[in-house]
Amino acid sequence: MTSNLPDQPLPKHLPADERRAATVKTVIDLAAEQNPSEITTTVIAQRMGLTQGALFRHFPKKTDIFQAVICWVADTLLARIDAAAAGVESPLVALEAVFMAHVGFVAKHPGVPRILFGELQQAGETLPKQRVQSLMQQYGKRLTVLLEAGKAQGELVADLDVGAAKALFLGSIQGLVVQSMMGNRVASIGEGAPDAFAIYRRGIRNAL
Repeated sequence: MTSNLPDQPLPKHLPADERRAATVKTVIDLAAEQNPSEITTTVIAQRMGLTQGALFRHFPKKTDIFQAVICWVADTLLARIDAAAAGVESPLVALEAVFMAHVGFVAKHPGVPRILFGELQQAGETLPKQRVQSLMQQYGKRLTVLLEAGKAQGELVADLDVGAAKALFLGSIQGLVVQSMMGNRVASIGEGAPDAFAIYRRGIRNAL
Protein backbone atom coordinates (compact mmCIF):
# COMPACT_ATOMS: atom_id res chain seq x y z
CA MET A 1 0.00 0.00 0.00
CA THR A 2 1.43 3.35 -1.02
CA SER A 3 1.73 5.98 1.67
CA ASN A 4 0.68 8.75 -0.74
CA LEU A 5 -2.99 9.56 -0.37
CA PRO A 6 -4.69 11.83 -2.90
CA ASP A 7 -5.66 15.29 -1.62
CA GLN A 8 -8.04 16.20 -4.44
CA PRO A 9 -11.22 14.57 -5.81
CA LEU A 10 -10.37 11.84 -8.29
CA PRO A 11 -12.03 10.78 -11.54
CA LYS A 12 -14.19 7.68 -11.54
CA HIS A 13 -11.90 5.68 -13.78
CA LEU A 14 -8.58 5.09 -12.04
CA PRO A 15 -5.87 2.41 -11.97
CA ALA A 16 -6.48 -0.14 -9.22
CA ASP A 17 -3.70 1.14 -6.93
CA GLU A 18 -4.96 4.72 -7.12
CA ARG A 19 -8.53 3.60 -6.45
CA ARG A 20 -7.44 1.64 -3.38
CA ALA A 21 -5.45 4.63 -2.11
CA ALA A 22 -8.46 6.89 -2.68
CA THR A 23 -10.62 4.45 -0.72
CA VAL A 24 -8.20 4.49 2.21
CA LYS A 25 -8.23 8.30 2.25
CA THR A 26 -12.01 8.36 2.10
CA VAL A 27 -12.34 6.06 5.12
CA ILE A 28 -9.86 8.12 7.15
CA ASP A 29 -11.72 11.32 6.24
CA LEU A 30 -15.06 9.76 7.17
CA ALA A 31 -13.67 8.52 10.49
CA ALA A 32 -12.88 12.12 11.42
CA GLU A 33 -16.58 12.91 11.05
CA GLN A 34 -18.35 9.87 12.49
CA ASN A 35 -17.95 6.64 14.44
CA PRO A 36 -15.82 4.28 12.34
CA SER A 37 -18.15 1.38 13.19
CA GLU A 38 -20.90 3.25 11.35
CA ILE A 39 -18.91 3.62 8.14
CA THR A 40 -20.53 1.18 5.73
CA THR A 41 -19.53 0.29 2.20
CA THR A 42 -22.60 2.23 1.07
CA VAL A 43 -21.35 5.37 2.83
CA ILE A 44 -17.85 4.91 1.40
CA ALA A 45 -19.12 4.39 -2.13
CA GLN A 46 -21.42 7.41 -1.91
CA ARG A 47 -18.61 9.66 -0.67
CA MET A 48 -16.44 8.48 -3.57
CA GLY A 49 -19.21 8.82 -6.13
CA LEU A 50 -19.10 5.10 -6.93
CA THR A 51 -21.48 2.19 -6.87
CA GLN A 52 -20.90 -0.51 -4.26
CA GLY A 53 -20.17 -2.88 -7.12
CA ALA A 54 -17.31 -0.69 -8.28
CA LEU A 55 -15.96 -0.55 -4.72
CA PHE A 56 -16.20 -4.31 -4.31
CA ARG A 57 -14.05 -4.84 -7.38
CA HIS A 58 -11.14 -3.54 -5.32
CA PHE A 59 -12.23 -4.65 -1.83
CA PRO A 60 -14.52 -7.72 -1.69
CA LYS A 61 -15.43 -7.06 1.99
CA LYS A 62 -15.58 -4.13 4.40
CA THR A 63 -12.93 -5.88 6.50
CA ASP A 64 -10.57 -5.74 3.52
CA ILE A 65 -11.02 -1.98 3.35
CA PHE A 66 -10.19 -1.48 7.01
CA GLN A 67 -7.25 -3.86 6.71
CA ALA A 68 -5.88 -1.65 3.94
CA VAL A 69 -6.47 1.44 6.06
CA ILE A 70 -4.58 -0.02 9.03
CA CYS A 71 -1.72 -1.13 6.78
CA TRP A 72 -1.43 2.39 5.39
CA VAL A 73 -1.49 3.90 8.87
CA ALA A 74 1.15 1.47 10.15
CA ASP A 75 3.48 1.91 7.19
CA THR A 76 3.15 5.70 7.14
CA LEU A 77 3.40 6.30 10.89
CA LEU A 78 6.43 4.02 11.32
CA ALA A 79 8.12 5.64 8.33
CA ARG A 80 7.53 9.09 9.82
CA ILE A 81 8.91 8.27 13.23
CA ASP A 82 11.90 6.53 11.66
CA ALA A 83 12.58 9.62 9.57
CA ALA A 84 12.18 11.86 12.62
CA ALA A 85 14.78 9.91 14.61
CA ALA A 86 17.19 9.28 11.74
CA GLY A 87 20.59 10.90 12.18
CA VAL A 88 19.79 12.35 15.61
CA GLU A 89 22.71 11.54 17.91
CA SER A 90 20.93 12.36 21.16
CA PRO A 91 18.38 9.64 22.07
CA LEU A 92 16.42 12.15 24.16
CA VAL A 93 16.20 14.59 21.28
CA ALA A 94 15.22 11.71 19.00
CA LEU A 95 12.44 10.73 21.40
CA GLU A 96 11.09 14.27 21.26
CA ALA A 97 11.26 14.23 17.46
CA VAL A 98 9.34 10.94 17.38
CA PHE A 99 6.75 12.33 19.81
CA MET A 100 6.17 15.42 17.72
CA ALA A 101 6.12 13.46 14.45
CA HIS A 102 3.43 11.17 15.86
CA VAL A 103 1.36 14.12 17.08
CA GLY A 104 1.76 15.82 13.71
CA PHE A 105 0.55 12.69 11.94
CA VAL A 106 -2.59 12.61 14.10
CA ALA A 107 -3.23 16.32 13.53
CA LYS A 108 -3.08 15.78 9.76
CA HIS A 109 -5.25 12.64 9.88
CA PRO A 110 -7.68 13.08 12.80
CA GLY A 111 -9.69 10.04 11.75
CA VAL A 112 -6.76 7.72 12.45
CA PRO A 113 -7.00 7.51 16.28
CA ARG A 114 -10.74 6.84 16.04
CA ILE A 115 -10.04 3.92 13.71
CA LEU A 116 -7.23 2.50 15.85
CA PHE A 117 -9.21 2.78 19.08
CA GLY A 118 -12.23 1.24 17.37
CA GLU A 119 -10.28 -1.77 16.14
CA LEU A 120 -8.65 -2.38 19.52
CA GLN A 121 -12.11 -2.45 21.11
CA GLN A 122 -13.27 -5.30 18.86
CA ALA A 123 -14.11 -8.42 20.87
CA GLY A 124 -12.72 -10.88 18.33
CA GLU A 125 -9.25 -11.19 16.80
CA THR A 126 -9.93 -9.51 13.48
CA LEU A 127 -7.18 -8.98 10.93
CA PRO A 128 -7.31 -5.17 11.31
CA LYS A 129 -7.09 -5.52 15.11
CA GLN A 130 -4.09 -7.82 14.78
CA ARG A 131 -2.44 -5.29 12.47
CA VAL A 132 -2.97 -2.51 15.02
CA GLN A 133 -1.41 -4.71 17.70
CA SER A 134 1.53 -5.39 15.39
CA LEU A 135 1.93 -1.65 14.81
CA MET A 136 2.10 -1.02 18.55
CA GLN A 137 4.67 -3.79 18.99
CA GLN A 138 6.89 -2.39 16.23
CA TYR A 139 6.53 1.12 17.60
CA GLY A 140 7.42 -0.15 21.07
CA LYS A 141 10.59 -1.79 19.80
CA ARG A 142 11.73 1.52 18.34
CA LEU A 143 11.10 3.26 21.64
CA THR A 144 13.03 0.55 23.48
CA VAL A 145 16.07 1.14 21.27
CA LEU A 146 16.01 4.89 21.94
CA LEU A 147 15.40 4.52 25.67
CA GLU A 148 18.15 1.93 26.11
CA ALA A 149 20.52 4.12 24.10
CA GLY A 150 19.65 7.06 26.32
CA LYS A 151 20.49 5.03 29.42
CA ALA A 152 23.75 3.80 27.90
CA GLN A 153 24.81 7.35 27.00
CA GLY A 154 23.90 8.72 30.42
CA GLU A 155 21.15 11.00 29.11
CA LEU A 156 18.44 9.09 30.97
CA VAL A 157 18.36 7.93 34.58
CA ALA A 158 20.31 4.69 34.99
CA ASP A 159 17.51 2.82 36.75
CA LEU A 160 14.83 3.87 34.28
CA ASP A 161 12.12 1.24 33.81
CA VAL A 162 12.06 1.07 30.01
CA GLY A 163 8.70 -0.71 29.90
CA ALA A 164 7.07 1.96 32.04
CA ALA A 165 8.77 4.71 30.04
CA LYS A 166 7.39 3.28 26.81
CA ALA A 167 3.90 3.07 28.26
CA LEU A 168 4.08 6.65 29.52
CA PHE A 169 5.38 7.92 26.16
CA LEU A 170 2.47 6.37 24.27
CA GLY A 171 0.04 7.20 27.05
CA SER A 172 1.00 10.87 26.85
CA ILE A 173 0.15 10.92 23.15
CA GLN A 174 -3.07 9.01 23.74
CA GLY A 175 -3.99 11.46 26.48
CA LEU A 176 -3.54 14.37 24.10
CA VAL A 177 -5.66 12.54 21.54
CA VAL A 178 -8.50 11.84 23.97
CA GLN A 179 -8.45 15.40 25.28
CA SER A 180 -8.58 16.81 21.76
CA MET A 181 -11.35 14.41 20.76
CA MET A 182 -13.44 15.49 23.74
CA GLY A 183 -13.28 19.03 22.45
CA ASN A 184 -13.62 17.90 18.84
CA ARG A 185 -10.27 19.57 18.13
CA VAL A 186 -8.02 16.71 17.03
CA ALA A 187 -6.45 18.87 14.33
CA SER A 188 -5.18 21.15 17.13
CA ILE A 189 -3.60 18.33 19.14
CA GLY A 190 -0.13 19.77 18.55
CA GLU A 191 -0.83 22.79 20.76
CA GLY A 192 -0.31 20.83 23.97
CA ALA A 193 2.38 18.48 22.69
CA PRO A 194 5.51 20.48 23.66
CA ASP A 195 4.37 20.92 27.26
CA ALA A 196 3.35 17.25 27.50
CA PHE A 197 6.76 16.10 26.29
CA ALA A 198 8.52 18.55 28.62
CA ILE A 199 6.83 16.86 31.58
CA TYR A 200 7.77 13.43 30.22
CA ARG A 201 11.37 14.52 29.65
CA ARG A 202 11.74 15.76 33.21
CA GLY A 203 10.67 12.35 34.47
CA ILE A 204 13.24 10.32 32.53
CA ARG A 205 16.21 12.68 32.06
CA ASN A 206 19.39 12.24 34.07
CA ALA A 207 19.71 15.53 35.92
CA LEU A 208 23.40 15.00 36.75
